[in-house]
Amino acid sequence: VQLQASGGGLVQAGGSLRLSCAASGRTFVGYGMGWFRQAPGKEREFVSAISWAGTTYYADSVKGRFTISRENAKNTVYLQMNSLKPEDTAVYYCAAPLKLYGSTWLGVSGYAYWGQGTLVTVSS
Repeated sequence: VQLQASGGGLVQAGGSLRLSCAASGRTFVGYGMGWFRQAPGKEREFVSAISWAGTTYYADSVKGRFTISRENAKNTVYLQMNSLKPEDTAVYYCAAPLKLYGSTWLGVSGYAYWGQGTLVTVSS
């Protein structure tokens, strides 16, 4: 399974970005997907996830500002990020689990495959 994340960049506080993650190597339908982020000197943390059925989950820190979605026809998951804050600055990773029609995990250990990461920098 290969995951290719894109869409990061430099944005001012209050701005928006949309991250994309294209999956290949296996069927996309039937698998949940997750987004995580890692700031310098910090551990990787959960941001958002979407189940294979479309149920969405968010970290409290991004709830109401970020929206996760998936487009099965394009094997792609998106993360729309609005009202960005300097504390959102991090490398953002998309991730996919191992099990078909499995539970949606909100922790790093629930994911077997990871994209290369895309850097989001929010200036104040």
